[in-house]
Amino acid sequence: MSQNKFEQALAVGRPPNVRELFPNSRALIVSGKAIDRACRKKGKCMTIAANGRNIFVIEGALKAAQRANAAIILEIARSESTYCPTTMWNLARRVDALCNQYGITIPVAIHADHYVIKKWDDVAVAKREIPTLFDAGITSIAVDASHIPDDQNLLANIELNPVIPGWAGYETEVGEIKGKHGLSTPVEAKFLIEGLNAHGICPDWIALNNGTTHGIEATGGGIQVDLTADIHEALKPFGTSGAQHGTSGNDSERLREIAAQTQTTKANVATALQMIGFGVKVNDYGNAIMTDGRFEKVEGKGMSEELWQEILEYADANGLKGGDYKKLNQPFERRLQGEPREIRERMAKAIEDFIYDMLVNVFNAEGTADIACDLLIEAGSHDLGPKVEQFTDPAEWTEDKIRARAKEIDTDKGPEGDWDD
Repeated sequence: MSQNKFEQALAVGRPPNVRELFPNSRALIVSGKAIDRACRKKGKCMTIAANGRNIFVIEGALKAAQRANAAIILEIARSESTYCPTTMWNLARRVDALCNQYGITIPVAIHADHYVIKKWDDVAVAKREIPTLFDAGITSIAVDASHIPDDQNLLANIELNPVIPGWAGYETEVGEIKGKHGLSTPVEAKFLIEGLNAHGICPDWIALNNGTTHGIEATGGGIQVDLTADIHEALKPFGTSGAQHGTSGNDSERLREIAAQTQTTKANVATALQMIGFGVKVNDYGNAIMTDGRFEKVEGKGMSEELWQEILEYADANGLKGGDYKKLNQPFERRLQGEPREIRERMAKAIEDFIYDMLVNVFNAEGTADIACDLLIEAGSHDLGPKVEQFTDPAEWTEDKIRARAKEIDTDKGPEGDWDD
């Protein structure tokens, strides 16, 4: 990207909350809308939404995107904010600091992922809490009310819309992430998006249960590309892109198909990045390799061998296995930052190289930084507006009619249980 283009985008592209928080910053923190639009404009392209569970993931992701000239998203889920040092309230500050430290000029959105609504009473809490996220520099949010019935999911999104800035990136979700159970359908997805359109709400992304899982995909199943394409085709009039959750561990060819054959522009990657930074042995697409139920550490990669032994002892003492290793980020971030410089650098570099390869050779995201800047400069504003205007009759989507329509949807939601990310 040329310096002139960066300067022009910097002058107009930063949302008001970002300008207020970081008045003297040269970090190009933008709305999630700009990232989505850039991928849509390039076509057959998605970019990474990297879950910045620790500082090394954030650094590696930013440096990879700079190398690839790709617009990206840094995100953290509401649940991750309870067991990671990175939270929805400090992610923007961490990104801003690293962008300025390393001269990062690519556009990056700050996304609050999986703001979960598990029961209707959660909506009142969300109405109070969501504005504080934007006070802290968030520029994009995912309202995940997929845990409650379809009518309540739609009504929760409608109820929360007034506390989400119109310029911000906005993701919604249908179908909890349950792997092969309770797969989303075009009927469910269209019900949600059409109902939102009737109320003048145009989500940038929709997340689905399309066969994926949170954490590492180890079943050989994973993302169902045809199902995803069918749902996206049903949503075509509404302009809504796909957000692919549970990308970690899916093989590269399947991810290329998602980018090429669907309208997905956002691919969430969390666990793979954490494991690569730690120095855990992984295959070519980030799937951690286990022996006798334990992760293997590659000597000379990631953290020091001494710290790894401490982590293993801590994990054993606290009953942490497999995916629970995500809960090591918070208690050990101080120790990880206290490693010698060469170890810290190799942790971030391993993440950088993995993400760079995904952006360029799998996601087809190279060059989207220029496109995003062009869109912001052309608009002369941080606010790119909705992709489509309201065209559905609101009289057909009153609360009573929403509840009646929902009763006509006959789909399998899958087994009950705790399916949090």
